[in-house]
Amino acid sequence: MDIASRVTPRLDLVGLVVSDMAASLAFYRRLGLDVPEGAESAPHVEVALPGGLRIGWDTEDVVRSFDPGWERPGGGNRIELAFRCGTPADVDAVYEELVGAGYRGHLEPWDAVWGQRYAVVLDPDGCGVSLFADAAAASA
Repeated sequence: MDIASRVTPRLDLVGLVVSDMAASLAFYRRLGLDVPEGAESAPHVEVALPGGLRIGWDTEDVVRSFDPGWERPGGGNRIELAFRCGTPADVDAVYEELVGAGYRGHLEPWDAVWGQRYAVVLDPDGCGVSLFADAAAASA
């Protein structure tokens, strides 16, 4: 019997472990997340997203407080956040705004074979954050 037939887990929070809370919150504010002012000094921050899902940030020290053996992951990304933009031109504009603000671009905007305008910027911890829009939105 699988777990879904016994219980009903529901995805409620996407958590990010960050090395610099202020830098991370500044980045995600630029992407439109409504992060409370003054949260930069908190060790844990949560924001409710439309639809009820939450996103949270914990400092590395917080994670080590309950998981003393925790180590910063090495290698490539395992999870990536993706932000939908209204139009392909918006993908380009958001990418340019973030890179212009000093964040690292990973993949410049391109027209993906799956029918989207797509780009990737790295957050302050080096995690890929995708920006995308349906190519059809250009003609809408």
